[in-house]
Amino acid sequence: MSNVTIRIPEALRKELKTLCKQQHRSTSEVVRESLRRYIDAERLYRIRQRLRPYAEASGFLTDEDVFKAVS
Repeated sequence: MSNVTIRIPEALRKELKTLCKQQHRSTSEVVRESLRRYIDAERLYRIRQRLRPYAEASGFLTDEDVFKAVS
């Protein structure tokens, strides 16, 4: 694994430290999981943006439209 240095505001660092203590997890674990989740969310967003024109052309304008179709 490689190291990365980041700078975060002191208030955010304190929140992170508190969270890590509450969860009995290391800072690295929490930051890695957060970064993975962020990357996954961005990937999903890009997929949705790419597929949006096809969905709209088929009448799927909202998430509720999709839920109705699959329910």
